[in-house]
Amino acid sequence: MESTTTIGRQGEDLAVDWLRAHGYTIVARNYRRRFGEVDVIAHQGEYLVFVEVKTRSSGRFGSPFDAVTLRKQQQLSRIAKDYLVRNKKMDTPCRFDVLSIILAEDRPPTVDIIVNAFEYID
Repeated sequence: MESTTTIGRQGEDLAVDWLRAHGYTIVARNYRRRFGEVDVIAHQGEYLVFVEVKTRSSGRFGSPFDAVTLRKQQQLSRIAKDYLVRNKKMDTPCRFDVLSIILAEDRPPTVDIIVNAFEYID
């Protein structure tokens, strides 16, 4: 059985490939601040998109989307604000997408996305 770190890295690599194939331009990966991290920052059209990637080896413990709790949404909002301020992009329209990947051993990976999954929380 692979570690959650290995599964997470595989999921993020698949997510980046999927995002590129669907018109996203990757700006940054693993943007880290002392108060948290966002997995991928990308452009899609006019939007700067903060993407949270959730990877599971099965759906046994619920949907990966369920892991993006209110607390996680608040953390991602804070990270996004930090990024926008540091990069002088406060006027850039942005959104939060959540990408789910299921890496089952017996079938190809399943990728789902919720575009604009939640609103900024101050």
